[in-house]
Amino acid sequence: MTSSTAANKSHEIVIIGGGIIGCSTAYYLSRHPSFSSQSTSSPITIKLIEASKQGPAQGASGKAGGLIAKWAYPKELVNISFAEHVKLAEEHNGKDRWGWRFVDCGSWEGKGVLSQESGTGVGKEGNRKSLEKTLGLNGDHEELEKPLDLAKRRRKGLPDDLLWVDEESTYSYSPMAPKGHTAQVHPYLFTTSMMSLAQEKGVEFISGRVTNVLQDHTSGKITGVTYLESNPDSGAPKEVTISATDVIIAAGAWCPSIDIVSSLPISATRAHSVTVRPQPSVTISPYVLFTEISLSGANVSPEIYARPDNEVYACGPGDDSALPDNVDDVLVDQKACESIYKHISSISPQLSNGTVEKRQACFLPIVSTGGGPIVGAASHIAKGLYIATGHTCWGICNAPGTAKIISELVFDGKIRSGNLKNLHPSRFE
Repeated sequence: MTSSTAANKSHEIVIIGGGIIGCSTAYYLSRHPSFSSQSTSSPITIKLIEASKQGPAQGASGKAGGLIAKWAYPKELVNISFAEHVKLAEEHNGKDRWGWRFVDCGSWEGKGVLSQESGTGVGKEGNRKSLEKTLGLNGDHEELEKPLDLAKRRRKGLPDDLLWVDEESTYSYSPMAPKGHTAQVHPYLFTTSMMSLAQEKGVEFISGRVTNVLQDHTSGKITGVTYLESNPDSGAPKEVTISATDVIIAAGAWCPSIDIVSSLPISATRAHSVTVRPQPSVTISPYVLFTEISLSGANVSPEIYARPDNEVYACGPGDDSALPDNVDDVLVDQKACESIYKHISSISPQLSNGTVEKRQACFLPIVSTGGGPIVGAASHIAKGLYIATGHTCWGICNAPGTAKIISELVFDGKIRSGNLKNLHPSRFE
């Protein structure tokens, strides 16, 4: 399909999944020139269907750390997404609306002091799995100037304003990326803002669980979507079928539950996290720490993210527990969350004296063979079908680039912003 043909046709677009990929895609579709300049002879509708009864951002997109990094992976998406994050924050006041800011990112090593026995941070239903978040840094970051040896703190590499980790517990600290290469957002606020901004332009949000994507097997074209919509009066699910010319599957770890893409090699990794509110008198400086903490009989490596509202987010390793049928049914292992809090408290009196506000868990979508994510037109399955999933722990970071690419494919018939050949769904034919 040529770009001119794609731009001048009618579209009934359905997005499956109300996480950051789906909500960002709704936003970019609603901002594409073809949508804003649509005519009555070539109407365009955009609908997003989310399985959670609680609204968008109920999975990993609301419970992630919200790290944005130039050193993330894959580079094909990062090179588009980082600049888009900056533009979105400037256009929509992301600083106040979703906590956008640049942060320092460093590797901290030291010894923790526990007041009582601590676990591993892994849920009891699964075995430990690495989230591999620093994979993009291996051999791919700039050489940084080493801290000057002027005082005790600086001999360990500790920045002057990183006062919320215990100096005596510290073996060493080193920056992981140059200034301006790491930023953050509050993931729930960013995701829900993308959805709200899309709705302002006419995108419709539907609460329901998709059961089938329909296609004409003669032409190979997408024709519709069937979903179960809860009846607000009786509570009984109601089956609804809507027509569609374009379907974008962005259901994260739940993508293989949709028949038309059930063969996708997507697996799920559960990750636990906590948020901590320090005492009002404590100011948490803007650092993201990847830690290696030596404890009695164990080594643990929680990630710690300071947020603009003085909230602190921390997450542990992943596990391979079974994926539930719905995001609303994700189980939280309270002991895993308590272990994470004890681990970060062991190196920070400021966090030890704080209050745990949230204990949560989410599932990350992992491409189990061939690397990921999977982004592109799946015309080998059906004409008008697009897939955007498998973003691992980098969904928040790479959502704008993914969404921009999908919007170009839908409306222009080709990718204008970069080359995503290595991520194309056809490699799994």
